[in-house]
Amino acid sequence: MSGGIADLSGPAPAADRGVAIVWGLFARYPYGGVTWQAMHHLAGLRRLGFDVWYVEDSDSRVYSPTTHCPTMEFEENVAFLERWMRSLGMADRWIFRPPGAGGALIGGDERELEQLYSRAEVVINLCGAQEVRAEHAGIRCLVYLQTDPVEEQVRVALGDAELAERLEAHDFHFSYGENLGAADCPVPVEGFQWRPTRPPVVLDWWASGNGPARDALTTIANWRHERKDVVWEGHSWHWSKDREFRRFSSLPTRSALPLELALGSIEEDEQADLEREGWNVTDSIADPQEYRHYIADSAGEFTVAKEQYVAPRSGWFSDRSACYLAAGRPVVTQDTGFGKFVPTGEGLFAYSTMDEAAGAIEAIASDYERHSAAAREIAREYFDAERLLERMLDEIGVGR
Repeated sequence: MSGGIADLSGPAPAADRGVAIVWGLFARYPYGGVTWQAMHHLAGLRRLGFDVWYVEDSDSRVYSPTTHCPTMEFEENVAFLERWMRSLGMADRWIFRPPGAGGALIGGDERELEQLYSRAEVVINLCGAQEVRAEHAGIRCLVYLQTDPVEEQVRVALGDAELAERLEAHDFHFSYGENLGAADCPVPVEGFQWRPTRPPVVLDWWASGNGPARDALTTIANWRHERKDVVWEGHSWHWSKDREFRRFSSLPTRSALPLELALGSIEEDEQADLEREGWNVTDSIADPQEYRHYIADSAGEFTVAKEQYVAPRSGWFSDRSACYLAAGRPVVTQDTGFGKFVPTGEGLFAYSTMDEAAGAIEAIASDYERHSAAAREIAREYFDAERLLERMLDEIGVGR
């Protein structure tokens, strides 16, 4: 792990809007994108004037920050969480339940946690990471924030009673699938009102003021994902990214800029195949600081999206891509229908074909400064954490 962490506390008004709690995967899955996702929500709520707490109340196993394997040993995870919460100016605003039944809470005790829940104006279940138990019944407003749409909607429609019961335990449901329920999106939405939102970004964390260190378009991803494939009305929608990358494997031969993939979960022969096509392939990036530096050093992002988001036009947008935009790094990403809600064509490009992808990269290479400025403006207008979180809370009547 990296050593010192920059001060990310930033401006914070008086916490006069009540207590807000975020549930997530911060400590259990202590890696780049997941860490920034949680911190953007925490800092955004804090800057809106809430007394913000981060809580992991599950006793499930964690993933080691060093071995990346599941484990019941949690000391490294707690140290990771403590360091990053201190960097946010929230060193005394977190509680963690260790894996295994019967372990004492860290950061508070059971009575303090119970009181915190009773005082909270809102609890946001980020990624649906936290199971809802009987002791959570006193929470007055529980929000399910779905970052990965489609699979859960299909499972509910196919009769998954356990999932439906879990979702019913929440008062409101939001999704990064911004096009769910639209006429051009065949994903079933029965049973729940899925309110649209998109990934929030704390803009000043990504605005370095410097140009990119190199001219490559990059991305950070896992090549292969297991499980979560779904079938709906005869359509198979796959979850693994390798299927989509393979569709555009020859793109480097047509690209006006170098293309690099920082990949995890890829076999040596698969990596060799990509490199023969002209891709530069490097290891995926787990450390959050290195993750941020990698994005800032890149000229922009070229990436794909999972078929499960693309084929049914879910409207999903990546929180990683939002970070590239906030850093002033143009993004070329596969079309999921998000262009109905966020402008494309300058700074941000949605593609479906090889020609469209190559054309977008050519446009960026021919006028980089214009597209860099446009990327930053899109982030400010459409992904600013305070704007998005305020809109979410206003919809459900919290903190007025």
